[in-house]
Amino acid sequence: MISEALKEKVQKWISRDPEDWTRAELEKLLAEGNESELEKRFAGRLEFGTAGLRGFFGAGPMRMNRLVVRETSAGLADYLIETVPDAKKKGVAIAYDGRHFSEEFAQDAAAVFCAKGFHVFTYQMTEPTPLLAYTVLASGAAAGVMVTASHNPPQYNGYKVYWGNGAQIIPPHDKGIAAAIDVAATKEIPFMDLIEAIEKGLLHIHGGDIEEKYIQDVMKLCKAAPKAIYRDLKIAYTPMHGVGAKIAMQVFKRAGFVNAHIVASQEKPDGDFPTVKFPNPEEPGATDLLLAKAKEIDADIAIANDPDADRLAVAVKVGAGEYQMLTGDMVGALLGNWTIESSKGERTMGNSLVSSRMLGAIAKKRGVHHYESLTGFKWITNVGMKYEAEGKEFIFGYEEALGYTIGTLVRDKDGISALCAFSMMAAELKAAGKSVMDKWEELCREVGLHLGGQKSLALTPEMMAGPSIGSRLRANMPKTIAGQEVVAVNDIQNQVRTTKDGQKSPLDFPVSDVLVFELSDGSRVIIRPSGTEPKVKCYYEVVTPVAPSDDFVKITATTKERLAKLIAEHQAELAKI
Repeated sequence: MISEALKEKVQKWISRDPEDWTRAELEKLLAEGNESELEKRFAGRLEFGTAGLRGFFGAGPMRMNRLVVRETSAGLADYLIETVPDAKKKGVAIAYDGRHFSEEFAQDAAAVFCAKGFHVFTYQMTEPTPLLAYTVLASGAAAGVMVTASHNPPQYNGYKVYWGNGAQIIPPHDKGIAAAIDVAATKEIPFMDLIEAIEKGLLHIHGGDIEEKYIQDVMKLCKAAPKAIYRDLKIAYTPMHGVGAKIAMQVFKRAGFVNAHIVASQEKPDGDFPTVKFPNPEEPGATDLLLAKAKEIDADIAIANDPDADRLAVAVKVGAGEYQMLTGDMVGALLGNWTIESSKGERTMGNSLVSSRMLGAIAKKRGVHHYESLTGFKWITNVGMKYEAEGKEFIFGYEEALGYTIGTLVRDKDGISALCAFSMMAAELKAAGKSVMDKWEELCREVGLHLGGQKSLALTPEMMAGPSIGSRLRANMPKTIAGQEVVAVNDIQNQVRTTKDGQKSPLDFPVSDVLVFELSDGSRVIIRPSGTEPKVKCYYEVVTPVAPSDDFVKITATTKERLAKLIAEHQAELAKI
């Protein structure tokens, strides 16, 4: 039996919902008396955070749908009016990817912003997320909205918000926008027909002009000019049914990579992602067709963008018909070193705290400033801007989850400029008689072999009922982990670093429930709770020095064994806390 209060909520939502199928979905649930499902749909709102919104399609405030997008856009517009001078005149850039309903959501957002008096800059068709981030800066917009769910399954979509500095929003804007959305949802949502918006000079639709400007700037950023050595590099590429192909293939062509070949069955945007179980290049099996293409053409490297083209995955040839997928940390170290070698002066570069320490070691060797930030590109780029203000040129940032940015062209992950830069690096190495893996070995011999891994511990109901894992660890900090002495603990929540002899020093991170354990053999363990699931995420790294006479294959094998042992033993220890 559905309560009258819940029935009233549902009927009010139906009366405001502009979409036939979502209204019908709620009407069906009402007719069936499905109280439990309706309670889930109306338990609150999709949470708006620093990543904006992301969720399943469906009716009601806890799902992604047109009314949620309209309410979110109205709240964001109100917040911008309150906080950004001349926000309406500066306007908002809005783009969308190839997922189901992305175009409709983007149009609804544009119609609401125009009704609020904003200038809106949008596009004729689907575009990659990096182009939206680029447009925010290029147009001087007050903010940007990207309708995408990145590499989530087909049933998802999202609403990602960028601030006027071109980076994803950080606190306190997330809370401020969320509060403004709650208020906007209680009012009538203004809406302007898009033809009327064009006639009033509020809606500005880019043709190919902004794409062309972005491509030209990518060429300048990567210092890409057609060279004979680029012709010899064979590249297999896939956009994974996403929106990267159009610009990525142009970038390859402009840079002179005439031997770039696309996986035809994954070339066009398709919100069903029919050839992959999960459209994330990190997932097992997701790059099978790419690697098959690489073998077919005997490619030197194989490159994948995720569906909105902000991430980059790479495989390299290691033998006849054999390819090795590189980890995000490997690509980060290789690309980071390449950007150092391609630049001069006072420079800064950074990576997320849970990424490898290898880039930091390389930067120190080269005399380049390096920093760590909290997880998420919004932190990497915002911290980078702080160092830019001190006179250091930001040249590179990355996170282990396949996200990279070069320079300040895009203040977010950019899978397009990254693929251009990586291809240039690979071509230069090939021309010098080296492979990408030769360069990896060279770097490891210089700063040590760094190998990392991630493992999540699922929390039992008993573990969730008591204090958090972080609280339990802080109450009784371990002296050893997997048989290794803990020599220092970085407590990001309490902003303090404590060494084994009790020496304390302050940390400079935004407060977050993260603990970093440094071990006596140079290994590191990082523990943080998941923000979306009942589990604790653990990040591990082991480091092995590599002498000139050492067998690199054997050193790699034994280091992998050390890593596996550390993960297994720590997970067993953590489960007992």
